[in-house]
Amino acid sequence: QLQLVESGGGLVQPGGSLRLSCVASGSTLNRYAIGWFRQAPGKEREGVSFISSSGGNANYADSVKGRFTISRDNAKNTVYLQMNSLKPEDTAVYYCAAAAVQGSQYVLDFPYEYDYWGQGTQVTVSS
Repeated sequence: QLQLVESGGGLVQPGGSLRLSCVASGSTLNRYAIGWFRQAPGKEREGVSFISSSGGNANYADSVKGRFTISRDNAKNTVYLQMNSLKPEDTAVYYCAAAAVQGSQYVLDFPYEYDYWGQGTQVTVSS
């Protein structure tokens, strides 16, 4: 059973940076497409960024393009989300999710496509 644990959240001022990590255990991560999602209070969960199992393909929500970068190190069973130029509207609980895929190039954009979820890490952007 794949388990995911996020870390790296915290309080940061507008314009600052954070790097979130998602560490997997129970299985090797190189068979899984990964997504980062976030949920702010009173709002629906939204997709932030997604990466294929090989790391060769990635997608971003329009709201984070040019500011966030997703990457993965399959040897470390870890996926990262580098977040720069943070804005107050980025405040949310951030979740990583995984889905087993047959091909290494697939990027999955929707929450229903994912089978495994972490517990989330809080990101607060405030002065």
